[in-house]
Amino acid sequence: MRTGLTRGLKKVLGSWQRSRRYPRPLDTRTLARIREQLRDCASGTGGEVSARQRAQRLGETYLKLDEAGRHAVLRAIATEFGPDPDKVAAAHADYQQSLGTPAQWEAEARLWRALRSPRTRILTQFNALPQGVRFLVDLRVDLLRCIKEDPELASLDRELEHCLAAWFDVGFLELRRITWQSPAALLEKLIQYEAVHTIHSWADLKNRLDSDRRCYGFFHPRMPDDPLIFVEVALTDHLAGNIQALLDEHAPVFDAASADTAIFYSISNTQTGLRGVSFGNFLLKRVIEDLKRDFPRLKQFATLSPLPLLARWAGATLATETQACMPNEIARIARASGTVDPAEGVRALLATPETLDPRMKRLLQTTLTRLAARYLLHAKHGDKGMMPYDPVARFHLGNGARIERLNFLADTSAKGLQQSFGMMVNYLYDPGAIEENVENLLNAGKIVASSSVRQAARIAA
Repeated sequence: MRTGLTRGLKKVLGSWQRSRRYPRPLDTRTLARIREQLRDCASGTGGEVSARQRAQRLGETYLKLDEAGRHAVLRAIATEFGPDPDKVAAAHADYQQSLGTPAQWEAEARLWRALRSPRTRILTQFNALPQGVRFLVDLRVDLLRCIKEDPELASLDRELEHCLAAWFDVGFLELRRITWQSPAALLEKLIQYEAVHTIHSWADLKNRLDSDRRCYGFFHPRMPDDPLIFVEVALTDHLAGNIQALLDEHAPVFDAASADTAIFYSISNTQTGLRGVSFGNFLLKRVIEDLKRDFPRLKQFATLSPLPLLARWAGATLATETQACMPNEIARIARASGTVDPAEGVRALLATPETLDPRMKRLLQTTLTRLAARYLLHAKHGDKGMMPYDPVARFHLGNGARIERLNFLADTSAKGLQQSFGMMVNYLYDPGAIEENVENLLNAGKIVASSSVRQAARIAA
């Protein structure tokens, strides 16, 4: 029976693309039938086999629907299968009355059961199917897309995120090294999922998996051929400051045995449906442990990271903040580029960096280094204004790294020039200072940075 159920849902999941090309609209009769299926799943009656059959039928129906039909199903789950308000109120009243008595703990259990939503019972039944976890991850992609126009789906999203966080707990994940000998299907997924520095060819990928490189991914037992997140590492003898040089396919292979520095230059989350489920920090810690075991000479663990929102932030602040910091320098950049807008002037000059006059290059380096330093140290995110505005900075600083060095013209790709004027940053992981750095950030909003970065952020006299 298990084999039949697995084959049935697997066949439907395999026809995902066909169902999206030839979707079936949701008519009144179909919606009524789906509501009946949802009620059956929420009731939880019958044995394990019955539960799997119900989940399989519901999954098959859902995957055959078009976008509007899926939205209708998600809305029905969100709005019609929440906790029973009367049961919650009664259980809460019992709990309040039993506080301080021997009956308190049983009353607490009844309150917990009353608060447990039928939505959770519906979702949990898919977890029993070998392909059910994959189905739920993809379902949340639909949910995140629909929630932008339908805020009432938020309750379902919270519950599904909570379920996925439990099912994808780092204790269940396997750290696996990915090599050039890994299955071709997995290597193709690396190319597909790479989100930081595009993999342009098989030769490019082979270079990133050479003997002086490492690539590690977290895998879930129910999705064994699909990495959830992966990190690419270069083994070197210096703090790398240029991504084009680091990814040069024609550069000689470095002797990994003599490396003293590991550079994490790309971390890619692969599953949109797992948004909010964090395991990137655990990945880095596990990878550092593996690298230290395999290469005892390694003393320095750092990143070469992008500043993905620098240009966006600068578009709103460059003309004001940097004008106040360095008005003469900005005026010279504007004259040299023939533009009024400082950000556009910088982009125009950087479009052909190889032709820059040495004095103008030095001026741009000073100006952009100061801009990036102020961006990382002073631009804030969130209501409390304690966390860095830059999402990559939030990740690394939140995991205990410090801002070590800013790198001018470190990424001269079109993407790098567009999003960060070619600037990149090294975050340094000092194992002895990680916990203290995290506490300083979370408790006081203090960002740890090297003296050179702090000096660069100061307003010029």
